[in-house]
Amino acid sequence: MITLLEDMKMDEASEEVAVEIAAQGVLGKRVDEMEAGFMMALDYMIKLAEDDQDDKRKSLLEVIKDTVLSYLTKKCPPHVQVIGLLCRTPLKDSRHELLRRVAAGGGVFQSKNDVKVHVPAANLNEIANQADDLLETMETRPVVPDRKLLARLVLIREEARNMMGGGILDERNDRGFKTLPESEVNFLTKLVALKPGKTVEEMIKNVMEGKDEGAEDTGSGEEDTTSKKGPSGIAGRESVTGRKALPVRPGMFLETVSKVLGGIYGGNVSGITAQHLEWVHQKTLEVLQEIAF
Repeated sequence: MITLLEDMKMDEASEEVAVEIAAQGVLGKRVDEMEAGFMMALDYMIKLAEDDQDDKRKSLLEVIKDTVLSYLTKKCPPHVQVIGLLCRTPLKDSRHELLRRVAAGGGVFQSKNDVKVHVPAANLNEIANQADDLLETMETRPVVPDRKLLARLVLIREEARNMMGGGILDERNDRGFKTLPESEVNFLTKLVALKPGKTVEEMIKNVMEGKDEGAEDTGSGEEDTTSKKGPSGIAGRESVTGRKALPVRPGMFLETVSKVLGGIYGGNVSGITAQHLEWVHQKTLEVLQEIAF
């Protein structure tokens, strides 16, 4: 393919279109026949091309990957398709507009580039729950495989929940989260003890990026979650489970903040603590926006 493009002497824009057309023509017929390891092999080949600094090969492989993902997405339920669209939408206002159109019944819309985009109709609650399920799968691993994707999923969950109308006390946002996680509670306790400002912002940023309280132990794999070494229980007491807690995770951290806020508002005792927690929630979302895109 690379040799063919060189022989045809196309400009960069024409090359991109030619590759996309070729990829759609070839892959469209074979997506159903692909083996489970195909995407892993593709990611490995993209990494090799990146290491070799072969931009042309990397670009071709990325077009193939995007084409496969596009075909697979079309076979998914509407709320999963919407999550795919939101993951490729960097601007917060654009994501909100997309969610509004999805909730209003979807349809075909024209983008700024005069490209027609098909937006499926989907339920906001199902979008939030699906994003939450994906988050749980990623965050319960000893090592988060993709922090950028994780940040995008947290933003999608929070924005979809925020648009549902009931806010923090909306019963649809209660996912049966009864026990507050140790790492997140300890970190939140630290933040609330400090005055809102640059220091707290920096602490949140570091943890969301996987540093400090969010740092992962990459050396011992799955056994990390059962080891008795590491962080102690809530407020320094013995861990209830006797197991080493996972590091602070972005999705679980915001879930913890929302749960504590819900308790404060539900008990009609809102005040400085509630304002502080709202500030922490907002700053965390801003940090995740930076990480995600």
